[in-house]
Amino acid sequence: MQAIHQPLHRQKQAEQRSSQTPGPNRGRKPDFRAMLQNKEMQSALGSGLLMLIAWGTAPYFGTLSIMLYIVAYAVGGWTKAKEGIETLVKDRDLDVNLLMIAASLGAAAIGYWNEGAMLIFIFALSGALESYATERSHKDISSLLALKPETALRIEEGQMNLVAIDDLQSGDLLLVKPGELIPADGVVYRGNSFINQSSITGESLPVDKVAGDEVYAGTVNGEGAIYVEVTKSAEGSLFGKIIKMVEEAQAEVPDSQRFMERFEGIYARIVVGVTLLVIAGTPLLLGWTWNEAFYKAMVFLVVASPCALVSSIMPVMLSAMSSSARRGILFKGGAHMENMARTRVVAFDKTGTLTMGTPQVTDIITSEHVDRVQLLGAIAAIENLSMHPLARAIVDQANKENITLQEAEHVQALTGWGIEGTVNDVVWSIGKTDVMESMQSEEMKDSNVDPDEHGANHVKASSEWGVVRSRLEGEGKTVSVVMADGELVGLIAMRDTVRPQAVAAVKKLEAMGVQVAMLTGDRARSASVIARETGVSMIYADLLPGDKVKQVQALRKQYGPVLMVGDGVNDAPALAAATVGMGMGLSGSGTALEVADAVLMNDNIEEIAWVIGQARRAQRTVKQNMFFAITVILALIAGNFLQDVALPLGVIGHEGSTILVILNGLRLLR
Repeated sequence: MQAIHQPLHRQKQAEQRSSQTPGPNRGRKPDFRAMLQNKEMQSALGSGLLMLIAWGTAPYFGTLSIMLYIVAYAVGGWTKAKEGIETLVKDRDLDVNLLMIAASLGAAAIGYWNEGAMLIFIFALSGALESYATERSHKDISSLLALKPETALRIEEGQMNLVAIDDLQSGDLLLVKPGELIPADGVVYRGNSFINQSSITGESLPVDKVAGDEVYAGTVNGEGAIYVEVTKSAEGSLFGKIIKMVEEAQAEVPDSQRFMERFEGIYARIVVGVTLLVIAGTPLLLGWTWNEAFYKAMVFLVVASPCALVSSIMPVMLSAMSSSARRGILFKGGAHMENMARTRVVAFDKTGTLTMGTPQVTDIITSEHVDRVQLLGAIAAIENLSMHPLARAIVDQANKENITLQEAEHVQALTGWGIEGTVNDVVWSIGKTDVMESMQSEEMKDSNVDPDEHGANHVKASSEWGVVRSRLEGEGKTVSVVMADGELVGLIAMRDTVRPQAVAAVKKLEAMGVQVAMLTGDRARSASVIARETGVSMIYADLLPGDKVKQVQALRKQYGPVLMVGDGVNDAPALAAATVGMGMGLSGSGTALEVADAVLMNDNIEEIAWVIGQARRAQRTVKQNMFFAITVILALIAGNFLQDVALPLGVIGHEGSTILVILNGLRLLR
């Protein structure tokens, strides 16, 4: 005896690219109105305007011109001077702000008022542009915060009050309506429903919950209203975690920037030392006049200052983070954007990441005397009154096959098992297969399983039901039993749905030279099916959370930096172990979001290839900026001592290069 299993409706590969709503303001160009509203920009432009007026009045009103220059110095340089003095006093260190102020005052001391004012103006302008990049990045990141409701219906003295989840305490009683997020961890006090908790446990299908069962914050209630007794306060709410992430994104800097900040202090001391040496030493050693030595020293102080070098990194990273935020990818800091550029392997969790967590009918097995269309039509008519995901999958299948749904009567949910109803005077019921163990039926004479002309599988021997069920479940499918008037007449198998973007996402990553792996706790056979449909080449199945960590570490050792993408609590250790951990924002658990270095707020995994490309583009831009900045500094220093570079030319060359590297970085805003 050999059972023949032929799936009727295989999951198709993604037919089209996802039409998900793009991130806010995607492709937005620089907002010049917002730029002009920046206070630093207003000060810089005010300084420039005063400089021009002072320059125009100099031939006629010398004293007034100097007074205007002094005001221009104050307007444009006050903020930078304050920052430089604070660094000197608090950190006992020199920075580029103090060097620029010293250079501008030195220029004024030898009569070059206009050059000093120009230095202040351009330096303030470059600082304003960098401030604009920072402000723009923070604004784009913060625009992603209003994602989910953060309130709960609390029962107080018989009345329902809408409260913020931050006000919830252990012991509070909440009403959770159908389709709403469960606002806090707790226990079902009264009622029953199915809960989509894939973001917490990794389970691809909803779980029935009755009184006494535990539920988790961030999971989604099904079609039944339930009362939940809170067991934990909501301090770790999703909203709070995202706020924390934004604060971290604003505070954290990449490793290259940390190095640059340390280098800036050392380099500034060297510049000051050389400047003093030129002023004091060249008149004695080279016979220069004091005025000539002081002039050369001021030019050197201007051209040797590392403004462009210091500005080579953060404007680029902030712009890249900002553009990523507009596409729905939130980074906790520039360091993770920097690490993203080095990604060699992307490791995906399966459930809720490569798949949707939405079931789809794959197989319908019927007994010999039951017509497949009749069975599907009757069950779909009953399930049409339910909002359970398995029920919707059956109704969707009937709609795909253009089966007209008849009227179902006496429909009722069978708590903890399934649902039943009457169609054409036949009582149909569908539910969990555990009922098969309790059924005592005689073996039918013919035990063959033969497909009819419509592709339906007929089971002739009752002993075969268990074999077919085991085979279907072995393929990672959820199996429901169908009964008509108490007799077992069929099995319906369903499986999770692959994300529409999964195939395109894998292809794009592989086209970039990035390896793609799947890390899942599911069985190898089920994982292989999903891997085959999505095109993933490396499959690691039957993994516990600890096993995922070991596998991530092995991938890092073999291939290099690893980006881990996951959505559940069970993925959190692997997210932490990866070079960069990326959580799923819409379906992801709070723990995954907290551990992750970046969050895919719209769950569109096709954007992962784009963000890796953007990170690489940022890395190339940083290298371009640093090469350009160093070249300009060396050329101007050499020109100062070998060709007598004029102070105005030094100011324009140095500060111009600073503005150019900042503008080059701002290109990544697009």
